[in-house]
Formats: sequence, C-alpha cells, structure tokens
Amino acid sequence: MRITTAAKLCLLFLISQSAFTQSSGITVVKAGRLIDGKSDAVKNNVIIRIEGDRIVAVGPNVEIPAGAAVIDLLNSTVLPGLIDAHTHVLLQGDITTEDYEVQVLKESIPYRTLRAAKAMRTSLMHGFTTLRDLGTEAAGYADVDLKKAVQNGVIEGPRLIVAGLAINATGRYLLSNRDFAWELKMPKGVQEITGIDEGRRAVREQVSYGADWIKVYADQSYYQLPDGSFRSIQNFTKEEMQAIVDQARMLRKKVAAHAVTRDGVLYAVEAGVSTIDHGFALDDDCIRAMVAKGVYWCPTITVADYVAEGRAQAGNSMNKSMLERLPVVFAKAHKAGVKIAFGTDAGGFDWLAVNQAREFGFMVKWGMSPMQAIHTATTVAAELLDMKGQIGEISPGAFADIIATNEDPLKDISALERVGFVMKGGRVIKRE
Repeated sequence: MRITTAAKLCLLFLISQSAFTQSSGITVVKAGRLIDGKSDAVKNNVIIRIEGDRIVAVGPNVEIPAGAAVIDLLNSTVLPGLIDAHTHVLLQGDITTEDYEVQVLKESIPYRTLRAAKAMRTSLMHGFTTLRDLGTEAAGYADVDLKKAVQNGVIEGPRLIVAGLAINATGRYLLSNRDFAWELKMPKGVQEITGIDEGRRAVREQVSYGADWIKVYADQSYYQLPDGSFRSIQNFTKEEMQAIVDQARMLRKKVAAHAVTRDGVLYAVEAGVSTIDHGFALDDDCIRAMVAKGVYWCPTITVADYVAEGRAQAGNSMNKSMLERLPVVFAKAHKAGVKIAFGTDAGGFDWLAVNQAREFGFMVKWGMSPMQAIHTATTVAAELLDMKGQIGEISPGAFADIIATNEDPLKDISALERVGFVMKGGRVIKRE
C-alpha cells in the first residue's frame, strides 16, 4: 500500500505530538568533561539533570527518566554560564570622546535600547548568561526595562543586574566639547549631586526606579608623577561618599566605584564600597586596604587594551601608560589575595567586534591559572552579586545556565572565545 505525502506528514505530526505529550519535562545533559565552577578538579562523564530552569542532580550515576530530553556533550568541556560583572549594554564602544558623544547626542534612548538588545543577544551567544550593567550613560533607566524584557521573555539575553544612572559630583562629568552655549542644558551621562542630602536622595531615587546596584564615579582627571605613579582628582568629599554608601546599605544595595588611582580607591574603600572597577593604577596601599575590607576588583583589562592606542593617537596617552603597568599591578593584587571578579567594561568596546571572553587571556598571561581565571567569571562573580549557589556553578539548586566548548580551556583559555553550546535557565540558546 502506498502512503501519500499528506499521509506521511500527518503521521509525522502525530508522532511528534506523541513524543511531546510523553515528555517528562526533564532535560539531561551528558558532559564529557565538567568544570563545575566551584572545584579545581575536572570531572569526567557526568550527567546533569534539569527540571524547569534549575539543576536538580549532578553526578556520574544520575538517573535518566524515560521521556527525558537528552543532550549529548560527551565530546565537550561543559562549564557554568559565564558572568561579566562590569558592562554597559547601552554603549557600543567609545575609544574617543566623539564616539561617546555621538551616542549621547545623536541616538535616541529607544534607538540605543534596540542596539542594547542586540548587544545582549551577542553576549549570550558568547556564553555570558549574567551581566552586571554599571550605568546607562544618559539613557535613563532603560537598563531596568531591558532587565524586565529578559525576565518576561520579550527579548533573549543574559539576566541583568542593573545600576541605572551612575552618580557623580556636579560638574564632574561634562561632554568634552566645551563650546556649547552655556544657556543649553546638555545631556549628562550621570546623575549629579552636591552635598550629603543630594547623595542620599540620588540613591533613594535610583532604587525606587529599579536599580539593583549603585554606581559612583570616585575619581577622574588622571595624571602621572615624575616617579611613575598615577594620581587623580576625587569627585566627592569623604562625607558625600560615605552618605551614598550608607544610604545604599540602608536600602540593602551595594555600591560599585569607578576608581583608577589611590585618590579614588582609598576613600571609596574606606566608605564601604563593594567593588573597585578599573583600578588600573592600584598601589600597595590600595591592595592592602582592599584585602582587609574584602573588596572585589573588576580590572576591565579588555577595555584598557581596546582604547589605549586610539586614545593615544587622539592625544591622550594616559590609558596607554597605565596599560603598560597593569600586568605588574594585576600580578601583585592576585598574589596578595585581592578578590578578582571578571569584568570587561563591554560597551566601552564594540560588542560585535570583541568577544568578552578575551579577558581570560590577559588574566592567564599575567599570572592566573586557567582554572583561577574561570573562577573569576563563575563562583567569584556570583559571590560578588550575592547569588552564590544560583549562578556560576553547576550544582543542584542552581539555574541551569550551561555552556560548552569542544576544546579544553585548561590547555588553551582562548577556547572560551569559541563556545558552541549555550543554555540559559534550562533553555537551549545555541547549539553548534
């Protein structure tokens, strides 16, 4: 008996429907090599059982229920989804001040938000399932909307932890073109404050709009002394910085400080910030203070490398000079026990041109083992975000954020720039 094409299609549909209705709602990942984000040891031939968006069991003898969807990664190295703890999804690269000003002055916030959605999708496809986004740079609270859009399934992207508008002192964050007429109210990339009361008000306002973290610009105007050390100008008084941190703590929020030299780092650490971001010119006093207070460092090496040459050609060689010293600073901080969390400042570089995972290569070259570097983007970053046990590890109870590469990142850390499999919250996003 001959079966018509229509009958074949109908039969295939019925079979697929039957398979769907018989599915147990359980997914199983077979991992050939597992780096779980917590241990220094690699586990071989491990089964990861997932129900919904969470991992429920991990081990060599985990039961595979009938009807479970099975994903075979036996020829791959499997890791937790990566965490980048310093990004700007609403920026698309700013080597020069003109790059920045074009985005702030010529692109509307809706347009920048659409571009951000594309950047987030790119980041997710590279294996980054969680981002801490530290400032919208004149885009209001569009980051809060992007966070909600991901949570509600409107767009596909990493889960976001957001900071809204960063805080700076009045007059300390101007557009570089000072030729605008003074009557014009030009956009500001930050929320400006003067005095303790305004600092507290800014924190309260930002939290009311949905900020998860508070971001402050602790210093700027960097310069180099004859002895080779770097200095800067503090943006706040000590009292203003303390008020911001105290108010954030009252609202159960943490503070991230953009700080580059000792002038910005030391008073920010003393006030009680949780992270120093950039810190290209940390000195021995900074390192000791950060270790004593348990402050995390997001070194953002990738952006330092990305902007150095272009800014030098434009007449500002400070980033290039700091980059030359950064390997020594990094090695010294690592050896001293500073808690280093993975943070790239993506958005300061072009999301489409540079893979965030490039940061790992610098870390390994400058003194970390590949496993230590991986931990900066898994358990260390998860602890920074107060999400230990939920992200950055493959263990029961954690979100099913899983990536894989066909290479061994412990032999060649650049393998993490070639991730072929991405799962976020139990959903397969990429499978090559």
